[in-house]
Amino acid sequence: MDPHDDDEQMAKIKKELETNGPASATAEIQNYLDKLNNVQLNIAITGESGSGKSTFVNAFRGIPNSDKERAAPTGVTQTTKDVTPYHHPKYPNVTLWDLPGIGTTKFPAEEYLKKVEFKRFDFFIIISADRFTQNDVKLAKEIQKMGKKFYFVRSKIDNNIRDEKTDQGSEFNEEKTLKDIRDECIKGLKGRVESPQVFLVSSRDLHLYDFHLLEKTLEEELPAHKKNALLLALPPVSLEVIIKKKEALQARIKYLASGSALGAALPVPGLSDAIDMFMIFTTIRQYEATFGLDSESLQRLAQTAGVPLEELRAVMTSPLAGKEINKDLIEMIIRSSVDLLSLEAAEEGSRFLPLLGIPVAMATSFLSKYKSLNMFLDMFAEDAQKVSEKALRLCLPALQ
Repeated sequence: MDPHDDDEQMAKIKKELETNGPASATAEIQNYLDKLNNVQLNIAITGESGSGKSTFVNAFRGIPNSDKERAAPTGVTQTTKDVTPYHHPKYPNVTLWDLPGIGTTKFPAEEYLKKVEFKRFDFFIIISADRFTQNDVKLAKEIQKMGKKFYFVRSKIDNNIRDEKTDQGSEFNEEKTLKDIRDECIKGLKGRVESPQVFLVSSRDLHLYDFHLLEKTLEEELPAHKKNALLLALPPVSLEVIIKKKEALQARIKYLASGSALGAALPVPGLSDAIDMFMIFTTIRQYEATFGLDSESLQRLAQTAGVPLEELRAVMTSPLAGKEINKDLIEMIIRSSVDLLSLEAAEEGSRFLPLLGIPVAMATSFLSKYKSLNMFLDMFAEDAQKVSEKALRLCLPALQ
């Protein structure tokens, strides 16, 4: 979220409040949040047949290949025959497009970009399971001419590491092997593609190798208004991404708390509390999904790491860990905080004060919800960091 845009939006909300009242200002806040949630991000995944495009699409979206209903189909034969969109299951505004292999009869290299309608995509990821081919280079050059970003991903690195370890035995050095693979890829592209960026990735375990570097690069090079969409949808496989996810979510809290404050001005008894609880509940569920701490995401991570689900949950220390999020749990956690309980009592009591009652209720409502949401966000971010570190420790021995 751009700080300049943020200041402008807060000024706009304030003006709406002064001019048209709380209801209109609340609508302005909701419109702004809806706009943030609906920023469209379209990612093209391309490369030759058999390179692992579909597996990458599934891994990025946190969906196993075995999920026949939601996963992009994978296999040893060509499975992608048409341009196929796959929406992120938690952030449907983010779409990964599984493109047919370049150079096929239906999609010849010289007509590829035109046939796949390249203009709709924000950037391209070109995947290869081996050396990047002449077709990959042609595609990169055409994308570059069109002013779009592209990134080379060398897939199935876990297979290469296992093969090299078997061949070299005690002489095996993983760091050197990875460097050799990366250098070979870049050498094959230099002179044909300007400043090629190559990332070594295992779609079966995104915690390893270069996926975190790919995440960082994508986030840094996207336009400002697209960054949040990417950040929230990215798999939380590194501390840096977890921190940036937290910052993106934290920037929205003042808008949510402002909406609560404006709701406190409503004269209908109990309505403000009901609206606040619904807002807190839906926001907490978003935090859970964004940090990959929902049951489905944790189960997939446990399967990848080859450990029982409870072993991952054991490192989570927040009061939310391993529990179904509902109104009773949220209220119990809030009541356990003396500060939050005092603020809620002050908000309720201030309504009975003459003249200043409503302004005081609005101020305490803002502070209460602001602190509550920050508290829950801290819990999820800390648990996500612990789970990510645990998963990395578990995955590394499997390849040694």
